[in-house]
Amino acid sequence: MTRPLALAVDLGGTKVEAALVDDTGTVLGASRRRRPTGPTASSAQLEQAVREVVVATHGTLPDGAELVGVGIGSAGPIGVAAGTVSPLNVPAWRGYPLRDFVAGLLPGTPVTLRMDGVCIALAEHWVGAGRGAGNLLGMIVSTGVGGGLVLGGRATPSPTGNGGHIGHIEVGGFEDPCPCGGRGCLEAVASGPRTVAWARSHGFAGTTGEDLAVAHAAGDRVALAAVERAGTAIGRAAASASSLLDLDVVAIGGGFSRVSPALFEHARAALAERTTFDFVTRTRIVASGLSDEGPLIGAAALVHEADLLA
Repeated sequence: MTRPLALAVDLGGTKVEAALVDDTGTVLGASRRRRPTGPTASSAQLEQAVREVVVATHGTLPDGAELVGVGIGSAGPIGVAAGTVSPLNVPAWRGYPLRDFVAGLLPGTPVTLRMDGVCIALAEHWVGAGRGAGNLLGMIVSTGVGGGLVLGGRATPSPTGNGGHIGHIEVGGFEDPCPCGGRGCLEAVASGPRTVAWARSHGFAGTTGEDLAVAHAAGDRVALAAVERAGTAIGRAAASASSLLDLDVVAIGGGFSRVSPALFEHARAALAERTTFDFVTRTRIVASGLSDEGPLIGAAALVHEADLLA
C-alpha cells in the first residue's frame, strides 16, 4: 500500500525546491525539482520558479498515492496568518501571498506555511539529530541564517510565525551591518556570503563557500580565520539562546554548515566559555542528521506531524 505523501516546498535565498515526502520522513528522490531564486529575480521569475517545481513534483505522484497536503518552508520573515513571505535575501517579494499562490496550483489540497527554521527544527526533532530532545533549536546556515524552536516537544507558539529567527539576534563582539537594520546580527557575520565577503576583504581570492572550503582544507590563513569567526558567532548565539531557553540540542544544517567540521568545533568552543552555567554547557551543538534533505523533510513535517504545530 502506498504511504500518504506530502508535497514539500523549500524557498530560500538561492533556490526553491520541491519533493514528495512520505510519512516516515523519506524523500522520494525522483520527485525532487529545483529552480534558482536570488536577489536579482523579479516577482514574475520567482512565481515561475515556484510554479515549475510544484507542478513538476506533483506530476511525479505515483499512481494510487494520496497527497495529503503541501508544506512550505520559507526564509523569513513571514506572515503566518496571511500566508505571506518576505525573504530578506529575495527583495522582489515583500508580503507576497505564497500560500495562496501554491494553493491555486493544487486546488483542494491544504497548504501550510511556516518559516524554514521552524521546519528544520521539526525535521530534526522528527527524524534527525534532535530526535527525542524536548527543547531544540534548529538552525540553517546557508545564504542566510534561519532558526526555529521546539520546546516541550512542540513547535513554539508564534503570533507572526517568526519565533526562533536566530539569524537576527545580535552577537557580542561583532559590528557587521545587517540589512535588517541591526549590527552584528548572526546572519551578517556567519552566513555563507557574508563569511566569504569578510574573507575577501582580508585578501581571499575566492568567491564562493565552496572556494572557502577548499582553501580551509588547504590551510589558507584567511580561510581558517573566516571559518573560526563564523563558528564563534554561531556558538555565542547558541549559548545566548540556551541561556534563555535551556536547550538540549542545537542542530545545524544548510549548505554553508558543511564548509568544514572546524565550524562546529569553534561553535562548541564558544558555547563552552559559559563555564558558570552548567545548563548552558550541557547543550549539544550537532550537525544536522538529514544532509541537504532537511528543509524538505521539515516542510513535509508541517503536514505529517501537524500535531506538533502550535
